Amino acid sequence: MARQLDEQIAGRFPVGRRLRVLDVGMGRGTQALRLARLGHQVTGMERDAGLIAAARETVAREPEGIRERVRLMQGDGRDTGVHFLPGSFDVVLCHDVLMHVEEPDPVVAGLARVLAPGGLLSLLVRNGDALAMRPGLAGDWPGALAAFDSTAHRPHSGLDLRADRLAALTATLDGIAAPLHAWYGVRVFTDTTADDAAVPDDLQTLLAVEERAGRTDPYRGVAALLHLCGVRG
Repeated sequence: MARQLDEQIAGRFPVGRRLRVLDVGMGRGTQALRLARLGHQVTGMERDAGLIAAARETVAREPEGIRERVRLMQGDGRDTGVHFLPGSFDVVLCHDVLMHVEEPDPVVAGLARVLAPGGLLSLLVRNGDALAMRPGLAGDWPGALAAFDSTAHRPHSGLDLRADRLAALTATLDGIAAPLHAWYGVRVFTDTTADDAAVPDDLQTLLAVEERAGRTDPYRGVAALLHLCGVRG
């Protein structure tokens, strides 16, 4: 996904330009810190106090030049209108967040509002068009059958999550003047891999396969996750 994001940033902004980035639901700050290391000014928002604390510890170990480019704050996608003026950011990330939100449209609209004209909105969502894949590959036939007509998703964590269908999110992005510019699949072949599985020796080959599948039909359409990139008009 990082490679996909870098591809979209490189295609939209001049090389060397320092971008204003907002990472909503940043978790432990992996993407936020990666982009700060590339020279961008990054604001990370996270509602979980424990994750913010972990992110602060990680940032504190970075050189001063990187630390001063990172701002961390508590909040979520529903708070953007409170904290930021319209057009405050060139890039807004919202990864693994909408699956926890019952009504995604207002959140996405708020994210688009803080994007500058021409800005990039990056969403990572659970693929509602392929929910039957995981139970089907596991031989859970009742689960697969039920998944065809549902956007509810319960992973191994036991949390009740929500998935998004590509057509619905495309319509949402059109409606908020940040139409879909590109989309990718994420975890096409590896979604059934155990969370505690060892890193394979041929990791780079695995990543090359996933990257190729994530941009190629029909494979990307059955990926576990969708990475959607909208551009603010």
